[in-house]
Amino acid sequence: MNIFLRSIGFKDYRNRKKMETLIEDIIKNPDEKSIAEDMQGNVVAELRKEYGNFIGIAVRGAYMDDGRFHMDYYYPYFNGSGITTDEPVEVERHPGSESYAGICDEMRIGVTLIFYLQNMVEYLKERYSKKEKRMQVNTTVSALSLEGKIVLPIYKNESQIKSGEQYKNNRNHLIAAAREGDEEAMESLTLEDIDTYSMVSKRVLTEDILSVVDTYFMPYGIESDQYSIMGEILDYFIVENRDTKEKCCILTLNSNNMIFDVCINQEDLIGEPAVGRRFKGTIWMQGQVHYSL
Repeated sequence: MNIFLRSIGFKDYRNRKKMETLIEDIIKNPDEKSIAEDMQGNVVAELRKEYGNFIGIAVRGAYMDDGRFHMDYYYPYFNGSGITTDEPVEVERHPGSESYAGICDEMRIGVTLIFYLQNMVEYLKERYSKKEKRMQVNTTVSALSLEGKIVLPIYKNESQIKSGEQYKNNRNHLIAAAREGDEEAMESLTLEDIDTYSMVSKRVLTEDILSVVDTYFMPYGIESDQYSIMGEILDYFIVENRDTKEKCCILTLNSNNMIFDVCINQEDLIGEPAVGRRFKGTIWMQGQVHYSL
């Protein structure tokens, strides 16, 4: 069973029989069906069923000669809102399964952003189409979370807010220049990181780390598309799973100046969310690559 099913309101679906019944219903009564061919000419199909606003389960597999659908695997999905990044995305196939990962060098978070590609069928159509291919324009990423907590914000006056924005802009310019091979920018970033490390090391001796670090975004565990994050809550609302009646909390976060949505089962969220407070937890990152019309 995919452990992130509980993130979209299926926390009690732990046994094989209940999952088989659920998957059978999706195959028989999908809300959306899409088909494409892979590199070997095999027909790949994806069936989706929505169980609440923006949340659902996708089943991937292929149709046999007799018309029956053979499932390869399934996964829970959460469709985010807005545009997260305009950076170019490379897509690579996961070894051992017909699924794909998006890889993006996102300057704002300081690490390579890797996410599970939701619109795989659309990607296959674009890649192996004999027609004129469309260009990638931007990407929307979203995330599912199994655990998280609400953290109070750090107090900042107007001067601190302005200086923080200026620092982020200057750092982004330096990173962009370093990516182009500017040695002075590389040296400036290295010295800046050393100063930051020294400052944090001194402050954590007398202060709580959550009052020193405003937001963060870093890899978590051995899976490349899972992260440990902390971000400011810009908006939030509750979605109910129509099948189980469980409630899920949708949070719009700003983490390291990157804005994206996170879905978490309300029972797994510790604390009361509010705009301005922070969310701290672990996430599984998903995303959709958008193409020009």
